[in-house]
Amino acid sequence: MVAGNRMSKTKSKPPILTLSPEHEQQAIDKLKRLFAERFELELGTFEVAEVLELFTREIAPHYYNRAIFDVQQQLKERFESIESDLWALEKN
Repeated sequence: MVAGNRMSKTKSKPPILTLSPEHEQQAIDKLKRLFAERFELELGTFEVAEVLELFTREIAPHYYNRAIFDVQQQLKERFESIESDLWALEKN
């Protein structure tokens, strides 16, 4: 009962990203191979899809947020460079 409650709470959190059906199937196939080759676990598509869903819901937001931060830093540096170029063009 407790595990069911936990799962329902976890599943209510919307995923930060979604994959196309083709990419989702590729990810499932790769995860199935990983579990089989590295851990000698033969998991079915349903079980691996649950793992992928967990990663998408719980781990992907951290990568997403890091990517946003990295882009913000790059844009900040670029805008500072543009601002510097504009100051150089200013006439006295």
